[in-house]
Amino acid sequence: MGILYTIIIGAICGYIADALMKNNGYGLLINIIIGIAGSFVGGWAFAKLGLTINVGNSILNQIIIGASGAIVILFVLGLIRGGKNRGRRR
Repeated sequence: MGILYTIIIGAICGYIADALMKNNGYGLLINIIIGIAGSFVGGWAFAKLGLTINVGNSILNQIIIGASGAIVILFVLGLIRGGKNRGRRR
């Protein structure tokens, strides 16, 4: 049950981050992976910054933290992908 729960929360976080970052074109599987990784990144960043979220529902708290981390990952991936295309004319 824990793996399924992680995949579902990761998929939700990845989808939210992808939608907020203007649909970067990643598929469902990549969104799930980014969402799961975003949960780790978001949890780490929130702990380092001393931030807490208490919306009253632990699932919603996890989704907010995971989506925040996934947004950071997508932002960095956008910089990397955008950096490769700099200087080229289309």
